[in-house]
Amino acid sequence: MRASKEELPMLLKAGEATIRGADWDDMRVAIVSVPAGTDFGPLLEGHPDDMCPSPHWGYVVKGRLDIEHADGPETLRAGDVFYLPPGHTGVAVEDTEFLEVSPPDKHQRFVDQAHRNLEAQAAA
Repeated sequence: MRASKEELPMLLKAGEATIRGADWDDMRVAIVSVPAGTDFGPLLEGHPDDMCPSPHWGYVVKGRLDIEHADGPETLRAGDVFYLPPGHTGVAVEDTEFLEVSPPDKHQRFVDQAHRNLEAQAAA
């Protein structure tokens, strides 16, 4: 299987921030594109400890992310391969794009809650 970024279905759009992805076999592959300053915190509200419930394995194509998780902070930069266990959040320090692979059910929990949070923000 293969797909270009543009061929992947849009899972989430919040301004310039996008997540495009598809479920292949028992994993979800997604391309996340976020502008500098994007804080994932507001999208994660409502999850335990307001942190991401999904593990992710991935590769940073461009940019830089400051990540917070139980083991402390770390920075992901273009060219880094990463694993993030459940219980993390982050901020894009630069315009950033990364590939992530996640269990579909856990990733979908994030997507569903992010949609609810965006709707609540728009209604406020």
